[in-house]
Amino acid sequence: MTRIELQGGAREPLPGARPLRPAAGDERLEVSLILRPNEPARWRERLERLGRGERPAELTREQFARAHGTTEADLRAVGAFAAAHGLAVVQQHAARRTMVLAGTVTQMNGAFGVELWQFEHPQGTYRGLRSAVQLPEDLRDAVLAVLGLDNRPQARPHFRVRTGPMPRRSRAATPPATSFTAVQVASLYQFPAGSGQGQCIALIELGGGYRPQDLQSYFAGLGLPAPEVVAVSVDHAANAPSGNPDSADGEVMLDIEVAGAVAPAAKIAVYFAPNTDAGFLDAVTTAVHDTVNAPSVVSISWGGPESTWTPQALTAMDQALQAAAALGVTVCVASGDSGSTDGVADGANHVDFPASSPHALGCGGTRLKATTSVIQGEVVWNDGNPASGASGGGVSAFFALPSWQQGLDATTVQGQAQPLSARGVPDVAADADPQTGYEVVVDGVQAVFGGTSAVAPLWAGLIARINALTGRQAGFIQPALYAHEAVCRDITKGNNGGYEASAGWDACTGLGSPNGQQIAAIQNL
Repeated sequence: MTRIELQGGAREPLPGARPLRPAAGDERLEVSLILRPNEPARWRERLERLGRGERPAELTREQFARAHGTTEADLRAVGAFAAAHGLAVVQQHAARRTMVLAGTVTQMNGAFGVELWQFEHPQGTYRGLRSAVQLPEDLRDAVLAVLGLDNRPQARPHFRVRTGPMPRRSRAATPPATSFTAVQVASLYQFPAGSGQGQCIALIELGGGYRPQDLQSYFAGLGLPAPEVVAVSVDHAANAPSGNPDSADGEVMLDIEVAGAVAPAAKIAVYFAPNTDAGFLDAVTTAVHDTVNAPSVVSISWGGPESTWTPQALTAMDQALQAAAALGVTVCVASGDSGSTDGVADGANHVDFPASSPHALGCGGTRLKATTSVIQGEVVWNDGNPASGASGGGVSAFFALPSWQQGLDATTVQGQAQPLSARGVPDVAADADPQTGYEVVVDGVQAVFGGTSAVAPLWAGLIARINALTGRQAGFIQPALYAHEAVCRDITKGNNGGYEASAGWDACTGLGSPNGQQIAAIQNL
């Protein structure tokens, strides 16, 4: 049987990792195969129209599956390949273009022509590859990605915890607040009245969990009914709170509490998945194509530097977000909390993914100074300390410049206005500094959280409110925002390490923080 190397699938060991031993032959694992779409030319045409700010007729999820899901022929071909190598097909989903195959390490090595090894790393051991993924010649065009052979952690949550005691907030209208509830932030940003009735907000979580009693306590403290929250298991993951507020529980609770406070009548569907490239992608595609909960907006507060993703994974995730755009689903993604380097210690600037996908609404961070009713000032979030954080942003090293960012500049801290040559991040921003952060309850503990993790669910809640008010899905909103940039509050002071805020779009806070009522108005045009 002739084999060919899967392009973009090779993966180097984590920095500082060393191979220990071959993975045990009888270890069982699952891998996700991403297959090509049907009628890609019609899909590209639809995306081009969306990129020009047009509103083609929305597809239902069922219509999308028929028009652009994978074909029965490709499903059969991959099924025959699996059977030939003793692999079980445990899932297949035409709309998600995904087949999940299960088997032992020995079977996977034989099927994909790889050597799976255990690697030791300071942060723990993981299973990785010592050779490139191989596919049979007859699957060259059908299979675009094979994910899950390597099970290293793919992403990190983008929240930061304010240290020290809970601040005392004055009830007077004049003193500046040092922390806020999400309800107050929404009011400061002039979100339109509404509750998100009839909408579903999807949250992507790669660990941790929530406790219903904490949600009841939190929303009762706001004087709001607790929203309907449902947990959706992806790739065997589940709602699993650890009881440690500094763990991934903090991310899960922050997302639910911010989104739920802004849109309390919306259903919140929490998709729990393993923290691997396969788990992350499977969670996103499961949410986007969920015909039961039918989210109209997705919030993602996890990510990692583009340089830590394989090209096949970058492409597969971007295609999942393209599908969201085609379905009228808005995807809000945190841009990262480590400034312009995104935490990579190589002296260069990096952007966080999936915020750097052109089909994601990248959400950066600000430091908000306000009374309980009036914004007094807003600058780029940058605490000047990597441990405290700064708004992620910069220029993609992988994704091309989208049409709606043509002609923009990224201003460096040296004062150089560099014309954008590739996708610029973020698109928008909102309060993210933990020093002016959001009051939350996590594992029974009251705390103040910040990070761009708070910004993604805040914008998701805004979109849910707007969708409920207008009676239609905002969907791929980026072109409209760039065409009406005055709907955002321009942030012109501060930097994120490598880039400086400037008039108009910048690589720190994008177009700026929201004026919710004006954003709602452009959706009615």
